[in-house]
Amino acid sequence: MRKELHSAVHYNDDYKILSKRNWNRGKYLVIMMIPVMAYYILFCYLPMVGLYMGFTQFRPGAGFSGIFSSKFVGLKWFRQFFQSPYAFRLIRNTFLLSFYSLIFGFPIPIFFAICITQIQNKTVQKSAQVLTYLPYFISTVVVVGMINNFLSPSSGIINQLIVACGGKPVNFLGQPQYFRAIYVLSGSWQSFGFNSIIFVAAIMAIPPELYEAMDVDGASKLKKVWYLVLPSISSTIILLLIMSLGNLLNVGFEKVYLLYSPGIYETADVIQTYVYRQGIENHNYGYATAVGLFNSVITFAIVFLSNRFSRKLTETSVW
Repeated sequence: MRKELHSAVHYNDDYKILSKRNWNRGKYLVIMMIPVMAYYILFCYLPMVGLYMGFTQFRPGAGFSGIFSSKFVGLKWFRQFFQSPYAFRLIRNTFLLSFYSLIFGFPIPIFFAICITQIQNKTVQKSAQVLTYLPYFISTVVVVGMINNFLSPSSGIINQLIVACGGKPVNFLGQPQYFRAIYVLSGSWQSFGFNSIIFVAAIMAIPPELYEAMDVDGASKLKKVWYLVLPSISSTIILLLIMSLGNLLNVGFEKVYLLYSPGIYETADVIQTYVYRQGIENHNYGYATAVGLFNSVITFAIVFLSNRFSRKLTETSVW
């Protein structure tokens, strides 16, 4: 009995010493995590209390307590949204803008990362990387201003080229058929350089010995890319693809809001802009919350199913 008691006391002392060592080793990492945790708690988790408004007849003047004291209406706002003439248009526009951005915007950073890592001249390589990273840090408002200047019917450089070739000026931002192309192309231009950073890092982590072995076998650069580079970064591609699917129904609100107008709602109006108009402009907070909650639930379902599908097929997943 004494031996067991002595062993327990000795174990507790060792555990305390080990815990203290682990704390001293990682305390600065914990301190660095505090602002991140505070951000997610304050701006991501606490606001989720407001989701209850999607099931109530919320009164704006009632304050925070009015969220729970308002009349419970159940699924009224959800039924109203699906019965409205705008539901199909909003879901279609949101999905198509995100889908086109994924189809055209996701492969470009991979292709660029492969090309940039094959350049032997380090000066050229670094210069190309810096030049392609810069657009990502340009404000959305500035990008939209550039788009307006380039596509202006009167003084835009695109229309000047059209007129010089014998054509007539086109109001690109005033016609709905051009909006999706403008949104997707400008978004791909702005983000492809920055999005390639992870792929460049994954390619640079490939052991040089593998390249040397393929050189001995006489493999061309194309075969190196196909049989070495792409298989080596496949897990990174799959993980980022799953994360991109999580934003499939989260179109950039700021850019759409700054680019669109009532004349092109047919192709430009998305769920986020509709929620903004209903909640902020029309003060219909319960209805706007319900529509936003629907968008979030569908997004979560897409991420969950794509992650499960990827885990079964490739044994690679986010969780």
